[in-house]
Amino acid sequence: MSAVPTALVVGADAAGRAPLAALLQLTGWAVREAEGTREALGLARRLELDLVVVDLDGPAGEAAALLRRLRLVGCRAHLLAVAAAAGAADRAAALAAGALACLPRPVDAGLLTGLLARRAPAPQAPAAGDTSGAESDADLVPRLQQVYAAALPGRLTAIADGARSGDAAALARASSTLAGTSAQLGHLEVAAVCRAIARDARRGVLAHELVAELCTVAGDRAAGCRWTDPATTVGRPPRPRPPPRQATNR
Repeated sequence: MSAVPTALVVGADAAGRAPLAALLQLTGWAVREAEGTREALGLARRLELDLVVVDLDGPAGEAAALLRRLRLVGCRAHLLAVAAAAGAADRAAALAAGALACLPRPVDAGLLTGLLARRAPAPQAPAAGDTSGAESDADLVPRLQQVYAAALPGRLTAIADGARSGDAAALARASSTLAGTSAQLGHLEVAAVCRAIARDARRGVLAHELVAELCTVAGDRAAGCRWTDPATTVGRPPRPRPPPRQATNR
């Protein structure tokens, strides 16, 4: 096994792969992504993988066939399947092909990391001075929240940069990534705004007002988040929402 555990996330949809890839990165994994069977097998031949996660929501039987072929090319990684809409037959085929489990998508952070802690190599060594040994499930979510908070300014910057530069693809990708990890860790308002930004970006719409709203929503989690409107050269915080209008009796 490699010194830094490496995970490969396989799925045809980049937006579908992004949340799971980001969650694994949050917990310390080095993550690679593949769009399909050919790319995944090529990476498996070149890299020492510790985990392969395959999306079952594709053509029937394709994911299970990939899992079997991974073993044929010498991949010794733990295998995992995720699915939102796959049928019972596809789930059973993935398990028969060697998957540890088939997890519902979107993947719950605690469920995924708890499973990997029992079966896969630990992604990070204990911090200096930490003699507590293996991390308990009760300690896991607070640590994930800390890592999420530390990564949030960078995630917001990537979203803002995509909007400023007019790069709709980058904006959609960055927004989908933050939406996935935010939802998995309970930051539902942040996730909702990110999904709205990503939806618009996939249609080629750069929703600057939503990016400003995202900075407002995430403000208590990312101190110093500021949105620079591309029409100006001065950084300014988003305008606060007006209070609801009070009804008056005439």
